[in-house]
Amino acid sequence: MFTFFRNLYIHRYLLYNLSAREIKSRYKQSILGYFWVILNPLFQMLVLAFVFSFFIKIPTAFNIPYSVFLYSGLLSWNLFVYSITSATNSLIENEALIKKVYFPREIIIVSSVVAKIYDFLLASTVFLGFLFYYHINISSLIILYPVILLVQIFFSLGISFILSAFNLFYRDVQYLMNSIFLVWFYLTPILYPIELVPEKYKFVYQLNPLSVLINAQRRTIFGGGDLNYTSLLIAVILSLVVFQIGYMLFKKLEGLFADVV
Repeated sequence: MFTFFRNLYIHRYLLYNLSAREIKSRYKQSILGYFWVILNPLFQMLVLAFVFSFFIKIPTAFNIPYSVFLYSGLLSWNLFVYSITSATNSLIENEALIKKVYFPREIIIVSSVVAKIYDFLLASTVFLGFLFYYHINISSLIILYPVILLVQIFFSLGISFILSAFNLFYRDVQYLMNSIFLVWFYLTPILYPIELVPEKYKFVYQLNPLSVLINAQRRTIFGGGDLNYTSLLIAVILSLVVFQIGYMLFKKLEGLFADVV
C-alpha cells in the first residue's frame, strides 16, 4: 500500500491531468453537459421511488420520505458501479498512452475513479436539497461519513484493479459485469432497509462490504441508533484486503499490459 501512495504522490500532476481530461471530455459535445451528472441519478430515483412507493410499498427506516432514503443509497451505489465500470475499460481507452510512455499504470485506474468521485459530489447537491426541503436533521455521526465513504472507494479500487487487468486479456469481463452488478444491486439494501432482511439471512449481508458500508453511511446521516461497529470493522478489513489483493495482482500483470492492449 505504501508503494501505491508513493506512486500517486510522485505522479500527482499526471493523475490530475488524466482526471481533468476524463471529466471534461465526457460531456464535451452534449447540450446539458454536466447537468447529466445530476439528472441521471435523479431520474433513476424518481422511477424507482414511484414504483416502490405506490405499487410495492416498502417501509423505510429513519422516519424519512422514501425518495430521500432511496437517493442516499443510489448515490453510493452509482459511485461504486460507475467507478468500476469506467476503470475496467480505462486501460483499453488509454492504449496509446500505455504504449508510448512509462508510468505506473494504476494512475489510469485512479484517475477514472477520481472522475466518478467528482460526479458523486455534483449529484450530492440534489441530496442536500432534499434534506433542506424535508427539514431532515443530520446526525452528529456525520463526521464518520467521509471515512466510511473512503473505505468504499478503496473497495472499489481493489475490484477495479482486478477487473481492468483481466479485461485486457479477456474482453468478456466488461459484459459479465452488467449481470453481476444487477444481482449485487438487489443483494444490497438500497431499495429497502436492512431491517427487512430476515435474521437467518443477515450473515450473507455481513459478507457484502457494500451492504454494511451503505447502511452505515445512512446511519451517519439520519441517525436512528448507533453504528454496528463490529460489522463495520469486518467490512473495513474485507475492503482493505480486496484493495491489497487487487493492487498486487495489478502490479504483477502490469508488465504485460503494453503487449496485449
